[in-house]
Amino acid sequence: MGIEVRVGEADFDVGAEIVRLRRGRPEVGAVASFVGCVRDVNDGAAVSKLVLEHYPGMTEKALEDIGAEACRRWQVIDLLIVHRVGPLAPMDQIVLVVVTSGHRGEAFAACEFVMDYLKTRAPFWKRESTPEGERWVDARESDDQAAARW
Repeated sequence: MGIEVRVGEADFDVGAEIVRLRRGRPEVGAVASFVGCVRDVNDGAAVSKLVLEHYPGMTEKALEDIGAEACRRWQVIDLLIVHRVGPLAPMDQIVLVVVTSGHRGEAFAACEFVMDYLKTRAPFWKRESTPEGERWVDARESDDQAAARW
C-alpha cells in the first residue's frame, strides 16, 4: 500500500495519474477518483479568481494522515492526493484523489472519506475575487456534516 501526496501550483493529468497507479498492479480491481474544480459562482456571487494558501509541510502531513486513516479503514492498494495552491481560475482543477483497491466498494468509500476529511481537516485557506472585492471562503456546515458521518 502506498500513499502519495503532492501540493503545489502545477496542474495534473487525471488519466496519466490513474495509468501510473495501475501500472504493473494486477491486483487492482477498482479505481475510484474525484476531481474538484473551481466554480465561477459561489454563495451567489460571480468568482473570477480563487487563491489557495497553505502551510508547507503542515499541509502535506495533514493530507498524509488523512490518507493513512483511509488505508486503515479500507483495503486500499494505493492512494494519491494532489492539491493545487496559488491562483486559480474558474474551470481549473484544484484537487485529485485516486484510490486503487481490489474491489469497488473499498475504493469508493476510501475516496469519499478522503474528500470529506480533506474539506474539514486540511489546512487550506481560500480567497475569492468577486465583483464586490476579495473575500475569504468560510467553512461550510455541510462539509462538517459529511465528515461527521465517518
